Amino acid sequence: MILDGPDYLAPAKINLFLHVVGRRSDGYHLLQTVFRLLDCGDVLRFQIREDGLINRINPLPNVSHDEDLIVRAAKALQKISNQRLGVDIELEKKLPMGGGVGGGSSDAATALLVLNHLWQMKLSREQLIGIGLTLGADVPVFLFGKTSFAEGIGEELHEISLPQAWYLVLTPPFSVSTKDIFNSSELTRDTKPIKLTAFSAGADVFSKTHNDLEPVAIKSCPDIGRYIKWLSQFGNARMTGSGSSVFCEFATETMAQEALRQLPQDMKGFVAASCDTHPLHHLADV
Repeated sequence: MILDGPDYLAPAKINLFLHVVGRRSDGYHLLQTVFRLLDCGDVLRFQIREDGLINRINPLPNVSHDEDLIVRAAKALQKISNQRLGVDIELEKKLPMGGGVGGGSSDAATALLVLNHLWQMKLSREQLIGIGLTLGADVPVFLFGKTSFAEGIGEELHEISLPQAWYLVLTPPFSVSTKDIFNSSELTRDTKPIKLTAFSAGADVFSKTHNDLEPVAIKSCPDIGRYIKWLSQFGNARMTGSGSSVFCEFATETMAQEALRQLPQDMKGFVAASCDTHPLHHLADV
Protein backbone atom coordinates (compact mmCIF):
# COMPACT_ATOMS: atom_id res chain seq x y z
CA MET A 1 0.00 0.00 0.00
CA ILE A 2 1.27 3.46 -0.91
CA LEU A 3 -0.47 6.48 0.58
CA ASP A 4 -1.48 9.38 -1.60
CA GLY A 5 -0.08 12.77 -0.77
CA PRO A 6 3.33 14.42 -0.58
CA ASP A 7 6.61 12.81 0.43
CA TYR A 8 8.15 14.25 3.59
CA LEU A 9 11.90 13.85 4.07
CA ALA A 10 13.42 12.68 7.36
CA PRO A 11 17.03 13.76 6.73
CA ALA A 12 20.10 11.90 7.89
CA LYS A 13 22.58 13.50 10.27
CA ILE A 14 26.22 13.02 11.08
CA ASN A 15 28.15 14.00 14.19
CA LEU A 16 31.24 15.84 12.97
CA PHE A 17 32.73 14.97 16.36
CA LEU A 18 31.45 13.65 19.69
CA HIS A 19 33.17 14.41 23.00
CA VAL A 20 32.06 12.93 26.33
CA VAL A 21 32.90 15.65 28.86
CA GLY A 22 31.29 14.21 32.00
CA ARG A 23 28.47 12.25 33.52
CA ARG A 24 25.44 13.38 35.50
CA SER A 25 24.39 11.83 38.81
CA ASP A 26 21.48 10.12 37.02
CA GLY A 27 23.91 8.29 34.72
CA TYR A 28 23.31 10.38 31.58
CA HIS A 29 26.49 11.45 29.81
CA LEU A 30 27.37 15.08 29.18
CA LEU A 31 28.32 15.57 25.54
CA GLN A 32 29.60 18.10 23.09
CA THR A 33 29.02 17.54 19.39
CA VAL A 34 28.27 19.22 16.10
CA PHE A 35 25.23 17.89 14.27
CA ARG A 36 25.10 18.31 10.52
CA LEU A 37 22.02 17.41 8.49
CA LEU A 38 22.33 15.80 5.06
CA ASP A 39 20.14 16.20 1.99
CA CYS A 40 19.04 12.54 1.97
CA GLY A 41 17.09 10.28 4.28
CA ASP A 42 13.92 8.30 4.89
CA VAL A 43 10.60 9.35 3.34
CA LEU A 44 7.28 9.47 5.23
CA ARG A 45 3.73 9.82 3.95
CA PHE A 46 0.61 10.63 5.99
CA GLN A 47 -3.14 10.27 5.60
CA ILE A 48 -5.45 11.76 8.24
CA ARG A 49 -7.97 9.48 9.96
CA GLU A 50 -11.20 10.65 11.61
CA ASP A 51 -11.33 7.79 14.16
CA GLY A 52 -8.30 8.83 16.22
CA LEU A 53 -6.24 5.71 15.46
CA ILE A 54 -2.48 5.89 14.89
CA ASN A 55 -1.60 3.29 12.27
CA ARG A 56 1.76 2.38 10.69
CA ILE A 57 0.77 0.69 7.45
CA ASN A 58 4.20 -0.88 6.82
CA PRO A 59 5.80 -1.82 10.18
CA LEU A 60 9.54 -2.35 10.44
CA PRO A 61 10.77 -5.92 10.95
CA ASN A 62 11.35 -6.79 14.61
CA VAL A 63 9.91 -3.46 15.79
CA SER A 64 6.57 -3.68 17.58
CA HIS A 65 3.87 -1.07 17.03
CA ASP A 66 4.26 0.37 20.54
CA GLU A 67 8.07 0.55 20.27
CA ASP A 68 8.01 2.30 16.89
CA LEU A 69 9.39 5.83 17.39
CA ILE A 70 7.09 7.24 14.70
CA VAL A 71 4.02 5.82 16.44
CA ARG A 72 5.27 7.01 19.82
CA ALA A 73 5.81 10.50 18.42
CA ALA A 74 2.31 10.66 16.96
CA LYS A 75 0.73 9.37 20.17
CA ALA A 76 2.70 11.83 22.30
CA LEU A 77 1.55 14.72 20.12
CA GLN A 78 -2.02 13.43 20.16
CA LYS A 79 -2.05 13.09 23.95
CA ILE A 80 -0.58 16.50 24.78
CA SER A 81 -3.34 18.27 22.86
CA ASN A 82 -6.27 15.87 23.27
CA GLN A 83 -6.26 15.56 19.49
CA ARG A 84 -9.23 13.56 18.17
CA LEU A 85 -7.84 12.97 14.69
CA GLY A 86 -5.64 9.99 13.87
CA VAL A 87 -3.33 9.15 11.01
CA ASP A 88 -2.05 6.41 8.72
CA ILE A 89 1.72 6.63 8.31
CA GLU A 90 3.89 5.02 5.67
CA LEU A 91 7.68 4.88 5.94
CA GLU A 92 10.01 4.40 2.99
CA LYS A 93 13.12 3.28 4.84
CA LYS A 94 16.39 4.30 3.21
CA LEU A 95 18.72 4.92 6.16
CA PRO A 96 20.25 2.00 8.08
CA MET A 97 18.80 1.12 11.46
CA GLY A 98 21.28 1.51 14.30
CA GLY A 99 23.81 3.17 12.01
CA GLY A 100 24.40 6.43 13.85
CA VAL A 101 22.88 8.62 11.12
CA GLY A 102 19.70 9.42 13.04
CA GLY A 103 17.16 7.38 11.07
CA GLY A 104 14.63 6.62 13.82
CA SER A 105 15.08 9.96 15.58
CA SER A 106 14.68 11.86 12.32
CA ASP A 107 11.57 9.85 11.43
CA ALA A 108 10.04 10.77 14.80
CA ALA A 109 10.88 14.46 14.33
CA THR A 110 9.36 14.50 10.84
CA ALA A 111 6.20 12.92 12.24
CA LEU A 112 5.97 15.64 14.90
CA LEU A 113 6.55 18.45 12.38
CA VAL A 114 4.11 17.14 9.78
CA LEU A 115 1.34 16.20 12.21
CA ASN A 116 1.67 19.56 13.96
CA HIS A 117 0.81 20.99 10.55
CA LEU A 118 -1.78 18.48 9.32
CA TRP A 119 -3.63 18.39 12.65
CA GLN A 120 -3.45 22.22 12.71
CA MET A 121 -2.10 22.21 16.26
CA LYS A 122 0.23 25.22 15.85
CA LEU A 123 2.59 24.13 18.61
CA SER A 124 5.78 26.14 18.85
CA ARG A 125 9.17 24.71 17.96
CA GLU A 126 10.07 24.79 21.66
CA GLN A 127 7.00 22.72 22.52
CA LEU A 128 7.82 20.17 19.84
CA ILE A 129 11.41 19.95 21.06
CA GLY A 130 10.10 19.25 24.57
CA ILE A 131 8.05 16.35 23.22
CA GLY A 132 10.98 15.16 21.12
CA LEU A 133 13.32 15.00 24.11
CA THR A 134 11.00 12.45 25.76
CA LEU A 135 11.44 10.21 22.70
CA GLY A 136 15.22 10.30 22.37
CA ALA A 137 18.25 12.54 22.82
CA ASP A 138 18.76 13.00 19.05
CA VAL A 139 15.15 13.94 18.21
CA PRO A 140 15.44 17.63 19.26
CA VAL A 141 18.19 18.46 16.76
CA PHE A 142 15.93 17.53 13.84
CA LEU A 143 13.20 19.75 15.28
CA PHE A 144 15.68 22.58 15.83
CA GLY A 145 16.52 22.01 12.19
CA LYS A 146 19.86 23.76 11.82
CA THR A 147 23.56 22.89 11.80
CA SER A 148 24.12 22.82 15.55
CA PHE A 149 26.69 22.78 18.31
CA ALA A 150 25.08 20.66 21.03
CA GLU A 151 25.83 20.32 24.74
CA GLY A 152 24.26 18.73 27.81
CA ILE A 153 22.78 15.38 26.85
CA GLY A 154 22.31 16.79 23.35
CA GLU A 155 19.39 19.09 24.10
CA GLU A 156 21.30 22.41 24.41
CA LEU A 157 21.46 23.45 20.77
CA HIS A 158 23.21 26.47 19.25
CA GLU A 159 23.05 27.26 15.55
CA ILE A 160 26.45 27.55 13.86
CA SER A 161 27.62 28.29 10.33
CA LEU A 162 29.94 25.95 8.46
CA PRO A 163 31.08 25.89 4.83
CA GLN A 164 29.07 23.78 2.39
CA ALA A 165 30.51 20.26 2.10
CA TRP A 166 29.88 16.85 0.60
CA TYR A 167 30.19 13.60 2.53
CA LEU A 168 30.81 9.98 1.65
CA VAL A 169 29.06 7.93 4.31
CA LEU A 170 29.81 4.21 4.60
CA THR A 171 27.15 2.00 6.17
CA PRO A 172 28.46 -1.33 7.54
CA PRO A 173 25.89 -4.18 7.49
CA PHE A 174 25.69 -4.35 11.28
CA SER A 175 24.59 -2.10 14.13
CA VAL A 176 26.23 -1.14 17.40
CA SER A 177 24.46 -1.00 20.77
CA THR A 178 24.51 2.63 21.90
CA LYS A 179 23.72 1.52 25.45
CA ASP A 180 26.66 -0.90 25.52
CA ILE A 181 29.06 1.74 24.18
CA PHE A 182 28.06 4.32 26.79
CA ASN A 183 28.16 1.74 29.58
CA SER A 184 31.63 0.51 28.68
CA SER A 185 34.27 0.89 31.39
CA GLU A 186 36.75 1.81 28.64
CA LEU A 187 34.84 4.90 27.52
CA THR A 188 36.70 8.17 28.11
CA ARG A 189 34.40 10.57 29.97
CA ASP A 190 36.70 13.49 30.77
CA THR A 191 37.46 15.17 27.45
CA LYS A 192 38.15 18.88 28.01
CA PRO A 193 35.13 20.98 26.96
CA ILE A 194 35.52 23.29 23.99
CA LYS A 195 33.83 26.65 23.47
CA LEU A 196 31.10 27.53 21.02
CA THR A 197 33.30 30.32 19.65
CA ALA A 198 35.60 27.67 18.20
CA PHE A 199 33.01 27.17 15.44
CA SER A 200 33.07 30.52 13.73
CA ALA A 201 32.38 30.47 10.00
CA GLY A 202 35.13 28.68 8.13
CA ALA A 203 36.59 26.97 11.20
CA ASP A 204 38.21 23.56 10.81
CA VAL A 205 35.95 21.32 12.86
CA PHE A 206 38.17 18.26 12.55
CA SER A 207 41.64 19.42 13.56
CA LYS A 208 41.12 19.46 17.35
CA THR A 209 38.18 17.09 17.74
CA HIS A 210 37.45 13.36 17.72
CA ASN A 211 34.73 10.84 18.60
CA ASP A 212 35.20 9.44 22.10
CA LEU A 213 32.89 6.52 21.27
CA GLU A 214 34.93 5.39 18.27
CA PRO A 215 37.68 3.35 20.03
CA VAL A 216 35.09 1.52 22.16
CA ALA A 217 32.95 0.75 19.10
CA ILE A 218 35.96 -0.52 17.13
CA LYS A 219 36.93 -2.85 19.97
CA SER A 220 33.39 -4.21 19.97
CA CYS A 221 33.17 -4.36 16.16
CA PRO A 222 36.66 -4.38 14.58
CA ASP A 223 35.17 -4.06 11.09
CA ILE A 224 34.35 -0.42 11.87
CA GLY A 225 38.09 0.17 12.03
CA ARG A 226 38.47 -1.43 8.59
CA TYR A 227 35.92 0.95 7.10
CA ILE A 228 37.61 3.96 8.72
CA LYS A 229 41.04 2.84 7.52
CA TRP A 230 39.84 2.54 3.92
CA LEU A 231 38.08 5.91 4.03
CA SER A 232 41.07 7.64 5.66
CA GLN A 233 42.96 7.61 2.35
CA PHE A 234 40.69 10.50 1.30
CA GLY A 235 40.88 12.64 4.45
CA ASN A 236 39.86 12.74 8.10
CA ALA A 237 37.52 9.76 8.37
CA ARG A 238 35.64 9.02 11.56
CA MET A 239 32.58 7.36 13.01
CA THR A 240 29.31 9.22 13.46
CA GLY A 241 27.44 8.95 16.77
CA SER A 242 27.85 5.54 18.38
CA GLY A 243 28.28 3.92 14.97
CA SER A 244 28.36 1.93 12.95
CA SER A 245 28.41 4.37 10.00
CA VAL A 246 31.59 6.29 9.19
CA PHE A 247 32.16 9.34 6.98
CA CYS A 248 34.68 11.58 5.29
CA GLU A 249 34.21 15.17 4.16
CA PHE A 250 34.89 16.39 0.61
CA ALA A 251 34.96 19.87 -0.89
CA THR A 252 33.00 18.88 -4.02
CA GLU A 253 30.44 16.31 -5.12
CA THR A 254 32.80 15.16 -7.89
CA MET A 255 35.49 14.27 -5.36
CA ALA A 256 33.02 12.40 -3.14
CA GLN A 257 31.53 10.47 -6.07
CA GLU A 258 35.00 9.51 -7.30
CA ALA A 259 35.82 8.05 -3.88
CA LEU A 260 32.50 6.18 -3.89
CA ARG A 261 33.38 4.61 -7.24
CA GLN A 262 36.52 3.16 -5.65
CA LEU A 263 34.55 1.52 -2.83
CA PRO A 264 35.40 -2.18 -2.35
CA GLN A 265 32.63 -4.55 -3.42
CA ASP A 266 31.97 -5.71 0.14
CA MET A 267 31.26 -2.15 1.36
CA LYS A 268 28.24 0.07 0.85
CA GLY A 269 27.83 3.81 1.13
CA PHE A 270 26.23 6.96 -0.25
CA VAL A 271 27.18 10.53 -1.10
CA ALA A 272 25.20 13.45 0.32
CA ALA A 273 25.51 17.20 0.64
CA SER A 274 25.31 19.17 3.86
CA CYS A 275 21.89 20.69 4.53
CA ASP A 276 21.96 23.83 6.69
CA THR A 277 18.18 23.93 7.26
CA HIS A 278 15.75 21.03 7.74
CA PRO A 279 13.42 20.87 4.70
CA LEU A 280 10.39 20.93 7.03
CA HIS A 281 11.69 23.69 9.30
CA HIS A 282 8.81 25.94 8.22
CA LEU A 283 6.19 23.61 9.70
CA ALA A 284 6.85 24.78 13.26
CA ASP A 285 6.39 28.27 14.61
CA VAL A 286 9.63 30.10 15.35
